[in-house]
Amino acid sequence: MSGFRLKCFGLLLLLVLLVCSSLDGCEGRKGKHWRRKSPSSSLARKKTRGKSGGGHNHGGGGGSGGHTSPPPSSNQSPCPVTGSPNATKPAIFDVLDFGAKGDGVTEDTKAFEDAWAAACKVEASTVVVPAEYEFLVGPISFSGPYCQPNIVFQLDGMIIAPTDAKDWSVGLLWWIEFTKLRGITIRGSGTIEGRGSVWWTNTKSDVDPINDELSLRTPQMKPTALRFYGSYNVTVTGITIQNSPQCHLKFDNCEAVQVFNVTITSPGSSPNTDGIHLQNSRDVMIHHTNMSCGDDCISIQTGCSNVNIHSVDCGPGHGISIGGLGRDNTKACVSNITVRDVNMHNTMTGVRIKTWQGGSGSAQSIRFSNIRVTEVQTPIVIDQFYCDKSSCKNQTSAVALSGIAYENIKGTYTVKPVHFACSDTSPCSDITLTGVELKPLQELYHMYQPFCWQTFGELYTPTIPPIVCLQNGKPAGNRILSDRDVC
Repeated sequence: MSGFRLKCFGLLLLLVLLVCSSLDGCEGRKGKHWRRKSPSSSLARKKTRGKSGGGHNHGGGGGSGGHTSPPPSSNQSPCPVTGSPNATKPAIFDVLDFGAKGDGVTEDTKAFEDAWAAACKVEASTVVVPAEYEFLVGPISFSGPYCQPNIVFQLDGMIIAPTDAKDWSVGLLWWIEFTKLRGITIRGSGTIEGRGSVWWTNTKSDVDPINDELSLRTPQMKPTALRFYGSYNVTVTGITIQNSPQCHLKFDNCEAVQVFNVTITSPGSSPNTDGIHLQNSRDVMIHHTNMSCGDDCISIQTGCSNVNIHSVDCGPGHGISIGGLGRDNTKACVSNITVRDVNMHNTMTGVRIKTWQGGSGSAQSIRFSNIRVTEVQTPIVIDQFYCDKSSCKNQTSAVALSGIAYENIKGTYTVKPVHFACSDTSPCSDITLTGVELKPLQELYHMYQPFCWQTFGELYTPTIPPIVCLQNGKPAGNRILSDRDVC
């Protein structure tokens, strides 16, 4: 009787093994979201444009907002033990699966909006903009605050801006915006192409918008290419931003920002095309980035603190600037700014601080270190009489500037080595210079000597050329700061 039971048990065990092997690797245990890639997937629909890019795991088709998980990796057991936890698969939302064409002609804005709406619901999801495609996208906002955190925008293809005036609303300040998000990353090898030449043509000046003839077709307010607003833990890496109508990359009211391995490029003649613009943002790190543009490579405005910039190439452009601060009698507060290990070539200025007359507040604890300049018009500038109009009204109040260090700034200039123009009522104080060596590009040309006005501080080492106009010590009769001035 026992032999009969053993034989039955053996037959039952053999039957179980046969059933398991017939399930093609325990396909039924992969989870309800897993499916095989079908020939109708978005990669199969992809046009042949030369060498194929890397494969992508696509989400649910037809704008349904679903997603798929990739099959288990080779190091996973083909038949997991019942009850063992499976690793969470990343949620991938490819814009092609939401109807994007990627032919550079058909507008794909709706597909991008739908892909984002789906990704927004899933923590640590990824929106994929695949390589080998050009996506025509109109003004778009990828918005929170109710999105899940840590979303990745994987940009490997190209996003191009529309050039038809009907696609732009009057007064629109941005083209692509990410707003009120926690943990947003834009990464990849792709490009944001602003097609800004239609906005730059026949511009009256660096200040005025498009002239009357062009404004019949295009709004006067030129948009920023890529803007982040009110977001925490922001990363931008790997991508290229080029030919923006105005500023290329802007951070406003953001905290914990990282920008690295980014390329920003537009012609040196393009008006107001700042590379990176910071405003009301803190804890910012910008490094290993190349910028060529028609205005400041990096512009640091009021409300910024704890900004660290290093390993940056800048040129052509207007250099790296703090300000203009205090415009229209406003209060400006900037502190703890470090700019180091920067190469500048063929720029208007090198490191510059500029403020408007009539402003209040302060800019302090600023360090410029290890700056290499080549054919820069004026490498070191403080200008408390900044004015970008034909004339500005003289006013007595000013943003107070103090605690500014210049260390190891070396290279060639074409106009003037140093220009310190400080306020009569609020002189610059605690200005220090160490290892400053600036030589004219052409000795035969007439060059201006260093200029100082109401500038107080100390030369820690001799400078080339000698900056004898710097006044030692502190300004006499320093005024007591009012509540309007204190930051």
